[in-house]
Amino acid sequence: MKISKDHEVRWKNRDILFHPIGIIHSEHTEHENTPIQGIFNPSRGYIEVFPEYEQGLCDIESFTHLYLLYYFDRSTGTNLLQKPFLDGEKDRGIFAIRHFNRPNPIGLSIVQLCKVCGNILDVSGVDVLDGTPLLDIKPYVRQFDHRDEVKSGWVDDQHMDDIAEWNSTPKELRNRKRTQT
Repeated sequence: MKISKDHEVRWKNRDILFHPIGIIHSEHTEHENTPIQGIFNPSRGYIEVFPEYEQGLCDIESFTHLYLLYYFDRSTGTNLLQKPFLDGEKDRGIFAIRHFNRPNPIGLSIVQLCKVCGNILDVSGVDVLDGTPLLDIKPYVRQFDHRDEVKSGWVDDQHMDDIAEWNSTPKELRNRKRTQT
């Protein structure tokens, strides 16, 4: 494959500016006690979409799940190697885990949409800190997003059969000796 430097020269060290479209509200106020993935915790929350973007919610109530893209505004730095919450034994590349200390602190979560009331989305499965700036919402579409033959790298070796029964926060994973950090 021939790799052109034109794109690198055009984009390397350039700023890309985004503006929040809303705020994610949840019961979570500390990294330590926030679920590592929403699927393991039915936490409720709501999405406050700023009024100027409310029209963009038209027809969203017909979906059961949504992708939320957000800014990790309480990231504590950038690490290219990090011990994941599920495996405190080994540093992993930041692009092979979902930790918040990333070069571009952008988060991605799938939540269940419970109810829509104007510019407010009632959701469950929230794994995001209260007050987090929302960058975008996309519908989860089973026909587009589901894959049958999936390998999940190092996560496949973590023996997580019973993880849904735990409170899977960094604090609880440490208590179960699943992680060190």
